[in-house]
Amino acid sequence: MLDVMDRVAQKGFPGVRLHQATYHNRSLDLYSKLGFEIRELVSNVQGPAFEAQIEGSRVRPAAESDLEVCNRLCRWVHGHDRGGELQDAIGQGTAKVVERSGRITGYTSMLGFLGHSVGETNEDLKALIGSGTEFMGPGLLLPSRNGELLRWCMEHGLRINQPLTLMTLGLYNEPAGPYLTSVLY
Repeated sequence: MLDVMDRVAQKGFPGVRLHQATYHNRSLDLYSKLGFEIRELVSNVQGPAFEAQIEGSRVRPAAESDLEVCNRLCRWVHGHDRGGELQDAIGQGTAKVVERSGRITGYTSMLGFLGHSVGETNEDLKALIGSGTEFMGPGLLLPSRNGELLRWCMEHGLRINQPLTLMTLGLYNEPAGPYLTSVLY
């Protein structure tokens, strides 16, 4: 971890974030001693993909022309965008958007451990999750404090596999809206 922190400093990155296995006390102790702050309890939820229609929502594959709107949404939720990652996901065919009332109100780069999602409301994330796409990797990473969304996922057959702790060192913006986090950054 010290090597990672040195590289971050050399590159001038504003911060580091990680998902720590909550049950692992020694790693929690280590990261805390290194200056990481606990930001969020995250639930890794797993299960089979399912279809759930959310009234007034339409999910479709994301296109290059959606990038600016999606970046704006991400900046509203997180204070920064993830345009490069989203552009790659569009090229790979894993990105989706949700539309309500003829406008984009949420997106996902990929439903799974390596993807991230943001929305204006929980209904947007529900539409994305319920779009019938498989969950890539070991499932979704959902902030546990979003009880409404967590309960909805469990009502649709998903189960909590393990709790994780989102920790950061340096720059962190408290999210302003609903999101699914990613292990990428």
